[in-house]
Amino acid sequence: MATRKDSAIAEQTLAKIEKLALGVVSEVKRKKHPRLEVPLRTLSNVHFNARRKIIELGKDKQERTFFNVSQARKFMQTFLVASACKELLEAGKTTSIRDLYYMTKHTLGDTKQNTFEEQDESDPIIEDLEVTVDALREELHLFANRKGLMVGPMTIIDSGDTIDLRRQGSGGWGVPSIVEPEVIRFGKHEAKYVLLVEKEAVWSRFNEDKYWKKESCMLIHGGGQPPRGVRRLVQRMASELKLPLYVLVDNDPWGFYIYSVIKQGSINLAYESMRMAVPGARFVGISSFDPETYDLPAEVAIRMDDGDHKRIKQMLEYPWFQNKKWRRELEAMASNNKKYEIEALSRRGISFITEEYLPRKLAERDFLE
Repeated sequence: MATRKDSAIAEQTLAKIEKLALGVVSEVKRKKHPRLEVPLRTLSNVHFNARRKIIELGKDKQERTFFNVSQARKFMQTFLVASACKELLEAGKTTSIRDLYYMTKHTLGDTKQNTFEEQDESDPIIEDLEVTVDALREELHLFANRKGLMVGPMTIIDSGDTIDLRRQGSGGWGVPSIVEPEVIRFGKHEAKYVLLVEKEAVWSRFNEDKYWKKESCMLIHGGGQPPRGVRRLVQRMASELKLPLYVLVDNDPWGFYIYSVIKQGSINLAYESMRMAVPGARFVGISSFDPETYDLPAEVAIRMDDGDHKRIKQMLEYPWFQNKKWRRELEAMASNNKKYEIEALSRRGISFITEEYLPRKLAERDFLE
């Protein structure tokens, strides 16, 4: 059931969409070229706020006009998506970004041209609309598929239903893409911290070993690069419940970048950093120096490829990787020409990661911030 606050947000979002459309109509009536300005979501238009320790979106915008051959398609697509979102808001319903793709896909007249060919064409348009009208995807009544599981000593209220995350068996609670306070509320908990692991397989080991119960922590994964729902949920637990966040990822450039996205936000979603980023997030591994510290045999290492080295070079140029300790990690990885998956720790024993590795890391405060 929609709350009064939900209705107010929907009305505000509708007004923003209508204002966008009326602006274009006004230009047409004045016999001007229909156009709109979309904030650029590129590396050149983001900056790292060292004081707040998050990535922020700049002020540069791209003009998108109807009578420009190279821009007309995206201009049309933007308003197709906006119209579909307006329909959802007026009906008081939500839908998936996959559904929205099909809602807006059709052939133009007698031509063979489709409004969208694939979903990877419509997804960026949704993000363009978000920043253009200053309304989050959730406020546009759109959601993505569930991706991520959580267990731990906490009770939550999900859309009015009380769920005990202590009693989730081997499966865990599926984290929805919309986890705002109007949908997900935190109840009683005994958690001391949050542990976010990169992979579901590793999460399953921690869950099977009841690590969360022994350590009184919330255990969550995002299936690789965490989706917005998982990032927003851990941000809420960190900011509202004041729970420390520890991140466990592969020892490769992609794992390190996942940590950085959780910590200070991403380039593509810089406009959401205040809701997504956790500047106090701590990296607990796998470190480039862990293989020696924990006596991992040479055969579990994976040789790096050209793509890995190219990615490290890019990351070393980002302002948020200028910390001496982080440069040391990345430079050591490049120099060793080796990377390690979290699962490599299983070479020391199936439960080595839950019984020795992570407990020792936390006890010795062996983490990066």
